[in-house]
Amino acid sequence: MLPSAAGLEWPEFLPGWVWLAGAGPGDPGLVTLHTLSALQQADVVVHDALVDPRILNWARGDAAIEFAGKRAGQPSLKQAEVSALLVERARHGRRVLRLKGGDPFVFGRGGEEAQDLLAAGIPFRIIPGITAGIGGLAYAGIPVTHRDTNHAVTFLTGHDRSGGIPSGIDWPAIARSSPVIVLYMASKHLREIAGHLLAAGRSSDEPVAIVCRATLPDQQIVETTLSRIAAGDALEAAAMAPAIICIGNVVRLPAMAGWIAQGAAICEIDGKRRTG
Repeated sequence: MLPSAAGLEWPEFLPGWVWLAGAGPGDPGLVTLHTLSALQQADVVVHDALVDPRILNWARGDAAIEFAGKRAGQPSLKQAEVSALLVERARHGRRVLRLKGGDPFVFGRGGEEAQDLLAAGIPFRIIPGITAGIGGLAYAGIPVTHRDTNHAVTFLTGHDRSGGIPSGIDWPAIARSSPVIVLYMASKHLREIAGHLLAAGRSSDEPVAIVCRATLPDQQIVETTLSRIAAGDALEAAAMAPAIICIGNVVRLPAMAGWIAQGAAICEIDGKRRTG
């Protein structure tokens, strides 16, 4: 049940509407109250692969739960098919919740789905979520900004529509201007990305943190450097999807990963493991 507060009314999920909502980076406790409200009202929940199954348990008992995620190497719906599914369900008068890991507008294709809904004349609502590049790193004790290290941060995706490294990235400009770089979905091309950054002038000993399954009980953190990544180090850890990757001196701020009292975080520094 949603908490009540004086003067606060939860928005009504009307039939024929689609709500595009973020489920956060993993930990169910990071779901927003608006997303929880949507789960309790939706007739259909269309979710991706990064939504924790425990979150789906908050859906209405009679709601249809439909998987529309993408898993590497396995058959999955194309983006146009996902949008068509949302439109079809909404046109049948269903309350359709499109539930995405993280935030729907941060490398989540929510913008594309919103455009498709708009073109089809389907009313929709956007419910932001906590993105892994902020919340996931926080659970690893890594602040994306800190006055002692950086006043800017750049978020990048590790692949484009074709599956390759995005061709429009100006690596020299990124290397010069962004003290902290956060990479989403970059495991496949991480070695090549590290090479681009080194060639553009980034320091070979610049710290890199790979946070696997961020915010979940089996979260792992591997700390290494750009040069070691370029040489092939820690690529196996990076492949432990989902992984969020942070490059910059915020990685080596005094060991804040210890805030996770249950010691769930496992850190590896220069090949040596330690508990958070």
